Amino acid sequence: MNRSERILVTGGSGFVGGHLLAALDKAFPDAALISADRGLQRAAPGGPAPRIIHRHLDLAATESLVDFVRESSPTAIVHLAAVAEPARARSAPDEAWRINVDGTRHLAEALRKIRPDALFLYASSSECYGASFNEVAGPITETVPLRPMSTYATTKAAADLAIGQLSYEGLAAIRFRPFNHTGPRQTASYVASAFASQIARIEAGLQPPVLRVGNLDARRDFLDVRDVVAAYIRALQIGRSLPPGEVFNLASGRAISIRHILDTLRTLSSTPIEIEIDPQRVRPNDIEQTLGDASHAHNILGWTPGITLSATLADLLDDWRQRLKSNA
Repeated sequence: MNRSERILVTGGSGFVGGHLLAALDKAFPDAALISADRGLQRAAPGGPAPRIIHRHLDLAATESLVDFVRESSPTAIVHLAAVAEPARARSAPDEAWRINVDGTRHLAEALRKIRPDALFLYASSSECYGASFNEVAGPITETVPLRPMSTYATTKAAADLAIGQLSYEGLAAIRFRPFNHTGPRQTASYVASAFASQIARIEAGLQPPVLRVGNLDARRDFLDVRDVVAAYIRALQIGRSLPPGEVFNLASGRAISIRHILDTLRTLSSTPIEIEIDPQRVRPNDIEQTLGDASHAHNILGWTPGITLSATLADLLDDWRQRLKSNA
């Protein structure tokens, strides 16, 4: 990419967005980088470089998206922004549908009309497969039916299909369905980060040595957020050579129990910690196992996850320790 390239990242101040902008800063030093967020928040320490252009974007205000795309004039959009926490989507379904579906669709349509040569990368979710995980033996491929089981998953699946449909009408789109990913700077709304946050607080004497958990028997396909970002970078590098509407799973191909995640994090702490089941942390319609096949991403993008789960969890816990020190 050259200086005429303008890469727009929606949700740039979020967990994945911060990592992506930092990676883009290194991978595309000559491209203009734009971070678009509703609140114009700046990234956390360790995030992207100060050359990032920050823009206000409200995906719920769909009537303004055409003007936003025209003014930003991106040559590529990586669309990460969403109501991403399943609990929030469940409690505010109207908001989730407005932002995750209508906002995504209108943003993509605006790009297709104003910059038909631009690339649209959509971050979907493995949760779109839903009930298919319960019926398909072995790792899930991209051809497995989308059968979402939650508000969040349903809205992501609807947007995924909408982007696929727009690709038949000229949108240069690539869809990613990443499996569970974690790592430094993730909020405590997600399981591995919730464990790490509590352990760091226990170590700092900020809560009793009791860790509250949900279902420990569920098995998930975990990735490091930095590996997920690497796939997005690669897609930006070769995306215009791919068929419009291409879909890629991003997965490790291994199903790890939540109990294993917890045990690994506990071994990284010298503080004895008791475990207590918290019914509030048990998700309804929980799936026993998610497991993905990312051979398509490997074959086409040359992508393979390279960061071990133990390294990811160690970095996650260290990050929470540093956050608590910074806030002390």
